[in-house]
Parts: sequence; structure tokens; C-alpha cells
Amino acid sequence: MSQADANATDLVYLDNGATSYPKPESVYRFMDEFYRRYGVNPGRSGYDLCIESGDLVEETRRLLCTFFGGADPSRLVFGYNATDALNLAIFGLLQPGDHAVTTHLEHNSSLRPLWTLQQRGVDVDWVDFDQHGYIDPDEVIARLRPATKAVVINHGSNVIGTVQPVAPIGKACRERGIPLVLDVSQTAGMLPLDMESLGAGVICFTGHKSLMGPMGIGGMYVHPSVELRQVRAGGTGVRSAQRSHLEEYPYRMEYGTPNLPGIAGLNAGVKWVQERGVAAIHAHEMGLWRRLRDGLRATPGVTLYCADDVAGQERISVLSFNVAGFEAADVGTMLDVDYGIACRTGLHCAPMVHEHIGTDQIHGAVRFGVGPFNTEAHADLAVRAVGEIAELARSRQG
Repeated sequence: MSQADANATDLVYLDNGATSYPKPESVYRFMDEFYRRYGVNPGRSGYDLCIESGDLVEETRRLLCTFFGGADPSRLVFGYNATDALNLAIFGLLQPGDHAVTTHLEHNSSLRPLWTLQQRGVDVDWVDFDQHGYIDPDEVIARLRPATKAVVINHGSNVIGTVQPVAPIGKACRERGIPLVLDVSQTAGMLPLDMESLGAGVICFTGHKSLMGPMGIGGMYVHPSVELRQVRAGGTGVRSAQRSHLEEYPYRMEYGTPNLPGIAGLNAGVKWVQERGVAAIHAHEMGLWRRLRDGLRATPGVTLYCADDVAGQERISVLSFNVAGFEAADVGTMLDVDYGIACRTGLHCAPMVHEHIGTDQIHGAVRFGVGPFNTEAHADLAVRAVGEIAELARSRQG
């Protein structure tokens, strides 16, 4: 994968699971040029600049609707990020007395809303994952009942990289009229996502990871069969005399002035991904992931988590590990200071995953996240660096 579009940097950036960096040059350029020229409030008036900015918002809405296999662009709703979208979806579907099914793989973006609702009287079932990092679809389906109003699943784990087999769950949910809410923060832009084949009711995404957009922009696509209760109210720029918030999409779930530069950057990021091809980007990243995995697996003192290839199952390019004799945070600091490698350490906002893999009591793990601008040289340097850190730990232990 060429780095021609990337900003030059000496940093070996392996924290793409947190946010992709650098962005393609086309994203920086389009955000800057568009906002300088058309940076007015979109859709609020009839002068030319306002129309141009509004046209970009609607073009990006259509672009993402198609990207996710949606049918109605008006049901593509913009928000701040996936956390914002998941909050709107979860609180918009569940109320006291309802039942929900979720997993131990969830990020805090859905775990915390669900926990909050559980304290208010929503009954929540938490489905565990196996030793390889995958849930059993049949176990999720077996938990469904008449009171079930939502199934919430993290499509791709930000800790162990496993992609959950959600299509059978989506099919069962559609048959029962239960919305399947998918957190695609890690998989959007890395894997093909089709709303219908996955059986999803709501897809919640963020723009700043593999969609190659900036921070502060994301949203969701709401299937026509799903209705979300409004949990906010405010300005829309449409029918201002009406006291109640608008009922129709997208205004139903959008509030206030949109993030126009963020939408512009997301527009350019998605187009960059489409030009290069989701499959080609994923193949490149997974090739480097396996290079990292195999190198670290052969390193004495390094423990990997759920890093096996499982036939028939998908995964994304994040890899978590620990080095015997060092805290994860210390390994991260050494990688940064001594080798110029940026990575993520800790619990990764997904405490239940770490409880399951046994790293919660040792303050989490080190995570490498491969992106489209990483190279074999980056992977080899990372393996060498971890090897030297592991050797240092052994020498200290005598």
C-alpha cells in the first residue's frame, strides 16, 4: 500500500484502533478548502453558499447510505461519533420493563448506556465469548424473548480484533421484529458492511477510524423497519415555528448545527476508501497483522490474546499482548520513548473483555492497531522492539 497520500512522519504509528493516522492528504485538503469556501450553516437559508454546504451534507448522506447498503438516505443520521449514535439508539429503543441482549465484547460506548438502563429496570442478558474471542450466535438467539426490544453487539472487538458472526443473529431478530444494533466503529471501512445481509436494524459508526475521516463526526443508519424514540430536542433549521421536535428522518435524530468540516472530511475519507477498495485495504492490514502476530508469538515472554486464525471467522487488524515482567503501560512507554512506536495500553474502554481474558487484574494489555499506511518495516521494527523489551525483563528477573 503506497504512502504517497500520507503525511511524512518518523513515528511508527500502531494505534489505528483508536484513530487512523495520518489521514489521506485528500481528506486534509478537502476539509480545508471546502470549509474556507463554503463554511456557512447548511440548509438554513437560500443563498448560494448555504445551498452548496447543504448539498455536501446530503451528498455525504447518500454516499454513506449506499456504503452501508441502506435504501433511504434520509435515515442516515449524523452525530458526533459512534458513542453518540449508540446512546441515541439504545436509549431510543429501551425503557424500564424491556429486555435486551448484548455481549461481553462491548465497548463502553454501549456497555455504559446498557448498564445505566439496567439500573433503571431494563433486563439485560450478557453473552460471553469463547477462547478464540467469538460469540455463539445460537446462544444469543436462545436469549430472545417476547420482551426483547434490542440486541446490541460490537461487530469488531477493539481489543482482540475478532469479528462477530452476526448474520444469523440479524436474521433471527428480523423474523421477530427485534432491532439488532451494531457497533461498527472498528469494521466500517475495513470490511464490507451490508445492512440487509447482516440483518441489522441500526448501524452505528464513527468517521475517524477506518473511514479515514476526522474526529467528531459519526452517526447511524436506521432501517425503515425501526423507529427510535426521541431522547433530545432542538434546532433543525426546518419548520422553526413548530414547538415539538420534528418526527421525520433525518431531523428526528439530528439536533442543532451539524459538523460541516467533519462531514466534508468524512466525505473525502469514504471516497478514498472506495477508490482503493475495502478488500484491498483489509488484505494489506491483515498481512501486516499476521507478520506482527507470528513475530510476537515466537518471542519468549510475550503472551497474545485470542490471536488464532479460526476457519470461517473474520477478524480485523488489532492485536493485544503483554510482556512478562512489565506492566502494559511500561511497555507502551518504552516503545514510544526508545523506539518511536505509538500504541495503546490499558483496558481499551472494554473492561469486560479484559475480565474474560484475565488481564483486568494486571491493568490491561498492549495493543497494536495496523492501518493502511503501515509497512512491513513498521511491523518488523515493532517485533524487534518488543523482543528487546522482553529480553530486558528476563535479564532483570535473573
